[in-house]
Amino acid sequence: MSDLTSDDLLAEYLKVQAQTRRQFVGWGAGGLGALFMNSAMAAPPQPHAVPSALNFARDPATPLSVLPPQFAAKVKRVIYLHMGGSPSQLDLFDYKPVLKRFHGHDCPQSFLAGKRFAFIQGVPKLLGPMFPFHQAGKSGAWISDRLPHLEKQVDDLCIIKSMTTDQFNHAPAQLLVHTGDPRLGHASLGSWITYGLGSENQNLPGFIVLISNGGTTANAGKPLWGSGFLPSVYQGVPCRSASEPVLYLQNSPSVTRPERRQVLDAVEEINRENFKTFGNPETVTRIAQYEMAFRMQLEASDAMDIKKEPAKVLERYGAEPGKTSYANNCLVARRLAERGVRFIQLYHWGWDSHGTPVDEGVNVGLVKRCKETDQPTAALLADLKQRGLLEDTLVIWGGEFGRTPMWENRGGQEMEFIGRDHHPSCFTLFMAGGGIKHGISHGETDEMGYSIVRNPVEVRDLHATMLYLLGFDYRKLNYPYQGLDQKLTGVKPARIVSEILA
Repeated sequence: MSDLTSDDLLAEYLKVQAQTRRQFVGWGAGGLGALFMNSAMAAPPQPHAVPSALNFARDPATPLSVLPPQFAAKVKRVIYLHMGGSPSQLDLFDYKPVLKRFHGHDCPQSFLAGKRFAFIQGVPKLLGPMFPFHQAGKSGAWISDRLPHLEKQVDDLCIIKSMTTDQFNHAPAQLLVHTGDPRLGHASLGSWITYGLGSENQNLPGFIVLISNGGTTANAGKPLWGSGFLPSVYQGVPCRSASEPVLYLQNSPSVTRPERRQVLDAVEEINRENFKTFGNPETVTRIAQYEMAFRMQLEASDAMDIKKEPAKVLERYGAEPGKTSYANNCLVARRLAERGVRFIQLYHWGWDSHGTPVDEGVNVGLVKRCKETDQPTAALLADLKQRGLLEDTLVIWGGEFGRTPMWENRGGQEMEFIGRDHHPSCFTLFMAGGGIKHGISHGETDEMGYSIVRNPVEVRDLHATMLYLLGFDYRKLNYPYQGLDQKLTGVKPARIVSEILA
């Protein structure tokens, strides 16, 4: 291979391609081949129109260049910590002493009449907070004793207690949170942000996904970080915090780096000729991805190698090199933020506290999930702040919906584990970082934690606010597809949640 030049490889490819075409037409002369020839003679192929965003001029050959922002950006990157399955806000952040007082009473009919639940049947009992709450920090925010490390960072948090969604099943609710639509086929948050901001580091993807819990992911799967109708150059790249970051990234023992470079040069030349003819943006994506993979061979392994961190840093996160864990992923997230990755998505599964032997409910399962995530989350926030990164990073923590203020009741059976059903009407997430007010709680639910009574925040409002902090008007960051200027926030009105902005 080392004796072949890129010109030799290109000539060989074109020779094989010509032979293959002749064979295909010859074998199919009476059928597909004739149809192909007839259609080709009747209407020669025309170059595809390369879509571009409204008022956004971008060279299609440089898809990761930065689009012009509409506002002065407050942050440069996002770290989104998704707790798959949805944590119980009533046991962690949204303290309800009245609900505690009525623990064990029959649920009021007003909570049940005309409502849809995933699993609740009959008349369930009210379920008060399972753990002690107390006020923490100068802000006096209420927080559960299940989060002893995070409470030390509570004055850096903006806790939104009035999030609401119209989805009560995991997959569509997760899609809504991460793509702006409960249906498949839409571009993810990270893809939109990479589409707008491009990449600061040409040797790493602009959008990286890290998954803990032994490789399991959220219910909606890979579409949560897919590019949808956007060119696939903007989709998330799943990486591993242990072993090789990306499977098959490294060369085989028989291929040297110069040889790999030689092959890529030839392939790129072929793809560029193809792009000149047809104008398909996916061809540009292939070029960019081949080049990214080549550069990542050196950079990605270094970024993911937490063994280079001092022992005291590993201890602070609870990280253990060589393992797959949320703690390791949080430390990797900080390392990626330092290296200019625009959107870093962490998924941690297991928060679906129904009260079954699988999830072990609120009384056991939620305790385990808190133990796995509390220390690393707090360490990430403190580490970013100490290094001056928090001021231009947006950190978000939360699930896809909330949990009910009543004990889940499946046919009246008493269960060993105490569970709460899905509750779309209200849930809690927190934000921290640049452009966000610190040490505040926004929004309020009623005294039973069932409905929002002040300052509701819909998912599209959250998305609009995120884009604003990154410098983009949610109404203008769009992409033409199927006759519509597609937007992250969809066609319904959204609003920037100005009350939480610093």
